[in-house]
This record gives sequence, structure tokens and C-alpha cells, in this order.
Amino acid sequence: MTNTHAPAPDLTDRDLLVRLVFGSMAAQTVRAAVRLGIVELIGDTPRPATEVAADAGAEPQPMTRLLRALAGLGLLREHSFGTFAVAPAGALLDPGRPDSLTSFVRMFTDPAIIRAWEHLDDSVRTGDVAFDTVFGTDFFSHLARQPELSAEFNAAMSQATAGTAAALPHAFDFGRFGTVTDVGGGDGTLLAGVLAAFPGLTGVVHDTSEGLAQAPENLRRHGLTERCSLVAGDFFRSVPEGSDLYLMKSILHDWPDDRAVTILRHCRTVLPPGGRVLILEPVLPEAVGAAGGGSTYLSDLNMLVNVGGRERTRRDFEDLCHAAGLSLTTVTPLPEAQPFSLLEAVAR
Repeated sequence: MTNTHAPAPDLTDRDLLVRLVFGSMAAQTVRAAVRLGIVELIGDTPRPATEVAADAGAEPQPMTRLLRALAGLGLLREHSFGTFAVAPAGALLDPGRPDSLTSFVRMFTDPAIIRAWEHLDDSVRTGDVAFDTVFGTDFFSHLARQPELSAEFNAAMSQATAGTAAALPHAFDFGRFGTVTDVGGGDGTLLAGVLAAFPGLTGVVHDTSEGLAQAPENLRRHGLTERCSLVAGDFFRSVPEGSDLYLMKSILHDWPDDRAVTILRHCRTVLPPGGRVLILEPVLPEAVGAAGGGSTYLSDLNMLVNVGGRERTRRDFEDLCHAAGLSLTTVTPLPEAQPFSLLEAVAR
């Protein structure tokens, strides 16, 4: 007789499932580390937990437990009992570092992001955006009403973009063009990386007034005020004319197909002969492979519950471009900015 029962899970399978279930607890542990300033308090040399607790205004025993949990997660190292040093991954929680991810941690562990996840099953059943039900408005309108949260979101997007801004100039010859518009470009981090590498290029950052709030200071800091202008507006209505290259990163995945096509169509409308549209997004494989890429699929679900968008396959992007009057010509993975790829489109 054939045994139709599935094989019993081994300990590795159980460990995997337990780690996944504990994932939200790990995220909140990292959030607590940022809120308490753990990495700054420890600094460059090992420190006893009692000293860290005193500087943080915390109780020694709970602080020791937090630091040991952070060591278990690979963010700290316990050199001797009760004495901790910052591990390389933990150093990314230092807000003074140029590659810091503190705002990213704050934003993606904030109730504004995680509360809708409690209703993921409802979004799967209905296709509705859980955030809108939980908060009574859509995500971006919610941000617009809360300036501090909007600033944190902008900072998180800037930190998440830094690696791509460093990799992009090596992946595309921007020197063939005169002016590039970054559609939905936020504080200008991505465009600043491009302009720094191509001194003959000028730029435009196009976003809402809330999205552009930190852009003037960021461009000033990079010495790009004279080479880059800011245009506030709504890319669902239009994008600025006058560029021969239109760039967008992590924009299309925020929106369902019809709205993504609208953004691309506005770019197509103002695209001059020989112009290009560059899209920076993860590109999902047609089937999930052994490598997994779990964070991208979690991002896909985050789009579902919080904003109504989605991550897409190459075929999906081809369909969007075709509907907008564009042809997708190349898709180039960016190994130094995983999981992003550079998608290039031209007018049909």
C-alpha cells in the first residue's frame, strides 16, 4: 500500500517555522534598539550592559536581556558575560553613518506600516487595501496629514535608495543625455548619485510638496542646487516636459496596473525622439526559485495591504509599458543593489 501521508517535518523545518513566527518580535527588538539609541550608547568599544542601561535611563536586567537578544540576532556581540560590542550589521543602526538604516527601521516597524498587516487575510480574500479600512484613508493621504511621519518616510526612502544611487551610474550611460527627470524622486537621493557621476547632466526632481520637503537641503549638501530643479506636482496628472530621460524608482510598485499605466503614459507623452524611460524595481521570476528572494515577496504583500500596488514580473512590466505606448527593451539586474533591476523603455 502506498503511503499517502506527507513525510514528518524534521527539526530544521520546525526551526524555520518558529523563526518565521518570531519574525515580528525580532523586528520590534530592532525597533527598541533604535528608539533607545543602543548602538550610539555602546560606541566603538565593548561596554557593560549596566553602563548602557544607566546612560539609557533603563533598568540593568531588562537592558541585559535586550542586548543579549540583539546579540542573538547578530547585531551585537557579547564579548564576555554582560559586556557587548556592536557587530557590523548592528553598526547600520548608528544614525551618524552615511549608510545608516535607522529611519528605515523606524518606518517599517511603525504602526502606520504594521497595523494593516494584521488584516492580510482580509486583503487576500477581498483584494481590498487593509490600510484604508484600518486608518480611514489611503496611505499617502495619511502621510500628508502627519508631517513628522511624512519626514520619517522620506528619510526611510532615502536610506533605502542610497545603495541604488551608488550602483545606477555604473549600469547606464547617462552621458548620452542632457536632462533627466526623476519622477517621484523624493529628496533627490537617487538623482544626486547620477548627477555626481555625470557632471554634464542636469536634473529635475518631481514629486508632491510633501515628498520634496527634504530635497532642497539634500541637494544643497551635495552641491547640486544649480544643476537640479524641483517641480512639485501630481504624476497622475502630468510630469514635467523638457527632459530626454525619465527615471523612476520604487514608484510603479505602489500602484495597481491602471494607475501605473497612467504614470508611464504621462512620461510617454513628453518623451522626445530618442528619449528613454528608466524604471528601477525588483523583477519577480515567473516562478519562485530555490534562492527564494523572500523579502521581495513580502514587499509584494506589503503593497497589497498598505497601498494597493504590487511587485511584478518582466511580462507584467512589458504589459504596462505596451499599454502606455512604450516598448520594454532591456532588463538589467543590479547585483550591487539587489533586488533591483534597471528596465529601459522607449516609445513605440
